[in-house]
Amino acid sequence: MLLKKTFNHETIQGVQAANGTVAFQGVKLNVHCFVVDGVLIDTGSASLEKEFKPFFKQQDIDQVVITHFHEDHTGCAAFLQKELQLPIYMNDIKLDYCKKKPDYPLYRKIFWGKRRPFLAISIGKTFSSRNAIWDVIDTPGHAIDHLAFLNRETGQLFTGDLYVQEKTKVILQEESIPTIIGSLQRVITYDFVEVFCCHAGYLKDGRAALQRKLDYLLNLQGNIIKLYEDGMSPSQISQTLFPKKYPIIFLSRGEWESMHIINSIIQEHTIKIIDK
Repeated sequence: MLLKKTFNHETIQGVQAANGTVAFQGVKLNVHCFVVDGVLIDTGSASLEKEFKPFFKQQDIDQVVITHFHEDHTGCAAFLQKELQLPIYMNDIKLDYCKKKPDYPLYRKIFWGKRRPFLAISIGKTFSSRNAIWDVIDTPGHAIDHLAFLNRETGQLFTGDLYVQEKTKVILQEESIPTIIGSLQRVITYDFVEVFCCHAGYLKDGRAALQRKLDYLLNLQGNIIKLYEDGMSPSQISQTLFPKKYPIIFLSRGEWESMHIINSIIQEHTIKIIDK
């Protein structure tokens, strides 16, 4: 099986940023992890462990914090725990899941490898590094356990997969656009400018980028609800708003789909109507 991999490392505003990419059958995916003030934020994927290991060993790391349980963010956690003896902290929702051999589709194993079990500790609402206190912000929607981390000292916000890109076109089946909207609204209330995203990388004016994403999703939500109330079916709405079919849709056999955006919005809208 021919996977094309790349890796690069740079220093951005005092943050050590490592980025690995995996390409297969016309689909190219990437993932970042970051080190600052003795804290490693996310661990990359098991498929990129060979590429990430030298980076980890070069860094002065005291602790590892995880934004969410997905295998591209936890893939090297077992290595960091067993070989580098580092403590790992994450949302308690997925602690038991991470102790076990994970179950996820074959295409994700091809790209991200097979994540080994590891033991993590519940992170709480804040944590301390050498020179800073960090806020732990609940940001579900992409994943049920998703967190963002804000360094109060520097104002740097690490957002995991909350941002990824401004104009979302496809999402995982279990994702919820209304929940992501709520998470963006929550995180915007904090004092920050710079954002470090695990896929988009460094966003110099991260506040503006997150605000643009929020505005896009709110507008998209309004359009979908209007079309649905006008009598269009979810499939008709999808064909109207998302006519392009991206390679990841076919590769994932529909686990990633534009239709999931529409369904999550309609489902939330229907619940609100019933609750009135």
